[in-house]
Amino acid sequence: MVLPVQQVLGVMGDPNAEIAFGLGERNAEITWILPSEVEEALRRSPGIRADTRRLPVGQFLSAEVQRIGDPLYGELRRLSSLVEAEAVLIPVQASLESEPGLDPTVRLWTALIEVRTGRVLWFSILDGQAFPANDPRGLASAVDLMARSLLWYAGA
Repeated sequence: MVLPVQQVLGVMGDPNAEIAFGLGERNAEITWILPSEVEEALRRSPGIRADTRRLPVGQFLSAEVQRIGDPLYGELRRLSSLVEAEAVLIPVQASLESEPGLDPTVRLWTALIEVRTGRVLWFSILDGQAFPANDPRGLASAVDLMARSLLWYAGA
C-alpha cells in the first residue's frame, strides 16, 4: 500500500502522481495499492475512522525509527485492513533543498513499514538531481532514485 506524501515543502508538481508512475513503471512483480485506491476503499467503509493524509509522521524527521507505535500504528492497521496490505510505503516529506549559487534538489523522505508488527523495514532520505526550482525533472529524479533504492531493497 502506498500512501500520499504527508508533507510537501516548496516542490512543484504532484509528488503523488510521480511516485505512482515511478513505482508502476519499474516493476510488474509488486502489486502497488495506490493512494486513490486506498481512499476509495475508505469512502466505501464509513465505519472505519482513518485518514491517508495528515498522519503523525514527524518522528521520522527527527530520529531513527525502528518500530512505530500509536497513533500511527493504529491508523496504518485500519487502512491496511481495507485493502489487505502487508506493508505500507509512506512518503513522509518531499522538500525543495537549496544551497546558495546552486540549483535546488528535491529531497524525499520515505519509510516502508510492516503493518502487522509496526517495524520499519526500510527508510531513506534521498536527494534527486539539481534542476531549476520549477523544473519537473527535479521531482522525477528524486522519485526515480527512491524507486530504484526501494526495489533493490525489496529484491524486485
